[in-house]
Amino acid sequence: MLIQNDPIMTKPTLSCLLFLLLFSSVAACQQYFPSSDWQSKKPEEVGLNKVWLDSAVNVALHNENSVDRDLRIAILKSYANEPDFKILGNTKPRGGPAGVIIKGGYIVAEWGDVKRVDMTFSATKSVLSTVAGLAVDQGLIRNVTDKVNSYVWDGTFSGEHNAKITWEQLLNQSSDWSGSQFGLHDWADRPPKEGGIDDWKNRKLQEPGAVYEYNDVRVNLLAYSLLQVWRKPLPAILKEKIMDPINASTTWRWYGYNNSFVNMDGLMVESVSGGGHFGGGMFINTLDMARFGLLFLRKGKWKNQQLISEKWVYESHQPSTPNKSYGYLWWTNAENKLAGVPISVYSAQGFGGNYIFVDNEHDLVVVTRWLNDKKAGEFMRLVIRAVEEKAK
Repeated sequence: MLIQNDPIMTKPTLSCLLFLLLFSSVAACQQYFPSSDWQSKKPEEVGLNKVWLDSAVNVALHNENSVDRDLRIAILKSYANEPDFKILGNTKPRGGPAGVIIKGGYIVAEWGDVKRVDMTFSATKSVLSTVAGLAVDQGLIRNVTDKVNSYVWDGTFSGEHNAKITWEQLLNQSSDWSGSQFGLHDWADRPPKEGGIDDWKNRKLQEPGAVYEYNDVRVNLLAYSLLQVWRKPLPAILKEKIMDPINASTTWRWYGYNNSFVNMDGLMVESVSGGGHFGGGMFINTLDMARFGLLFLRKGKWKNQQLISEKWVYESHQPSTPNKSYGYLWWTNAENKLAGVPISVYSAQGFGGNYIFVDNEHDLVVVTRWLNDKKAGEFMRLVIRAVEEKAK
């Protein structure tokens, strides 16, 4: 009505607007989404500078992470200082450096064995966040600010402190939940260098939401809580609602622990882990990781299906109050820790140098595996330079 009544709006202008609306709609429909096969394009076909792109790939290829290729040994070495540490879930020896760079939906560079299934460690957390987002989208969780004990009433969130905890605080790792689950104690996961077991057990608890603390036991608690809400195995939810629609392979798996099976409606269901700290987590190939990243680059939409709401995609990578570099189990660059990389870039990150970078500004998804973490910034700066300097 405003257009019709505006005296300045002439018929040619109306026609132009209609054309632009139609064109933008057609353009959106023409966005490339890979089927089971993924098309490649030469860097210059999508306007990239091949020299800088090759330089990025060389950084990834020649700066392999130092963690032992036998990941069971790597885990035990890395967390040997944690009291009574044990591996409870599956592990698998890893491959070498691998990765893929996606521009405009097309593969413009790849290296290593991109179809090899490997552990992905804490990059799993961003997948878990997505399952939480699906629960919010479907109304199974009314609001992330709700207290979890109104959904999970079995005593997991009992007591004055734990009863205050919200879904959001589990998602941004600021809950300071206190307790034990599947034989794992919250205080034993990455304890401070100061003090001993008695100090850690009897520490002063932080007000939920006040302080960020990276803790796999509490992330596993989120997975357990989501299982109570969905009442189905979380890998089955992920497969049905995300991985099958994005044409992921059949090779990925999501594991918990040998003692994390719980009774759900009369069936024993595995409560999965949010990473490989104690073994388990997502075992997945590079291309499937890239598909997951592309879904987020496209703001939750795949072809003509909105698989997860644009609202959740946006909220999941917003800087949180307790830690501006962290959202809902996604890492942000809000504090410019990757210097020279846009602050809008966000990422899933896992032990051993597993990364999924999402760069909306440059229409990029980048997956790199087993990269020396100290080289992540340099690697991404070269990728972005390949975009900004254009093909020559």
